[in-house]
Amino acid sequence: MNDPSGFHARLAAAHERSGSMLCVGLDPDPARFPTVLDGAPDAIARFCIAIVDATADLVCAFKPQFAHFAAHRAEDQLERVCHHIRARHPDVVLVLDGKRGDIGSTAAFYAREAFGRYGVDAVTVNPYLGTDAAVPFLELGGVIALCRTSNPGAGELQDLTVADGRPLYLHVAEMVAERWTRHGDCGLVVGATSPTELAGVRSVAPDLPILLPGVGAQGGDLEASVRAGVDGDGRNLLVSSSRQILYASSGDDFADAARAVALATRDAANAALG
Repeated sequence: MNDPSGFHARLAAAHERSGSMLCVGLDPDPARFPTVLDGAPDAIARFCIAIVDATADLVCAFKPQFAHFAAHRAEDQLERVCHHIRARHPDVVLVLDGKRGDIGSTAAFYAREAFGRYGVDAVTVNPYLGTDAAVPFLELGGVIALCRTSNPGAGELQDLTVADGRPLYLHVAEMVAERWTRHGDCGLVVGATSPTELAGVRSVAPDLPILLPGVGAQGGDLEASVRAGVDGDGRNLLVSSSRQILYASSGDDFADAARAVALATRDAANAALG
């Protein structure tokens, strides 16, 4: 039986509760904040919390992006945002987008930061260092491994053909599905800019959650990606949208505007399943 407090079980419950595949990415950029937050020392936390409270009933997950906080010396505000989500919206899954990747004690400390300080359900990791580098994270929570990403240069390494004629990203998917899952709850990152590759990943990892960035500002194909990415039950897909939702308005109505775009994105993702 799955751990009811584990990443997989909590995601399944969040899907069921919300009827939503939407994951709102929290990528705060103070240069794009509404003027009502000008000069506020805690502007990042206030902005993110307003977005969270406006959209929480429409989502299965929130995904704060670590660098967007750390670059502004705002790790304490990230902590505040995460604690707010846990306290006010405890049924929503919380994913830290940190793309961690290291070994030994360093990996263990990264894991303690993610799951201890920020209290997340899962963290994104770079799979390049292999299984042993993922184990410290899997001992404390869920891991979502980069597999076939949404950026233009993704194919430079990820599409390389290896000895058996398959691309490297499929070997990553297979490694995570067959090896990493022995140690805990795993998922994969596959971009909405690559629906054909996404279908291939889903065939290799039929039961794993897939985090789907690239929707919205990056121009990913939402309908094709949803159809290719869901599991056999039409679930286990986190459709991630960040900038399109966060910056739907630069005015005082920014939270209401974010809600409207989140609602439209949620409905479009659901509609893709027919």
